[in-house]
Amino acid sequence: MTAIPVLVILSAATAIGLYLGLLYLRGERKPGLIAFHLLLGFGGLETLVMLLHGTPNGAAGATTGTFGYTAAGLFGVSAFSGFVAALARRSPVAANVVLGTHVTVGLAGFALFLAWVSTL
Repeated sequence: MTAIPVLVILSAATAIGLYLGLLYLRGERKPGLIAFHLLLGFGGLETLVMLLHGTPNGAAGATTGTFGYTAAGLFGVSAFSGFVAALARRSPVAANVVLGTHVTVGLAGFALFLAWVSTL
């Protein structure tokens, strides 16, 4: 498996996430776009794990490196914090802190992913 599909999916999820952040600062919400961001994020995480793991026929996966595994872990934490941010809407301060964590960890994971892909 090549890294191109993973790069496209995660780049689209990141771009939509940045757009959603802009909408959040304006006080707007688009639930359909949020759902699409969620699906792209989980799809990107799944394809990244598949890329790290290898193929079912026993062929080796992409060259393993700590950046790839760390990026997958950060994306997992980002996905979890995104769910917690959606559940913590009763307390605006807590929701903002968790949402800030979601954005920071997600962008750090994307930066590590880009660094890892550049070495392939």
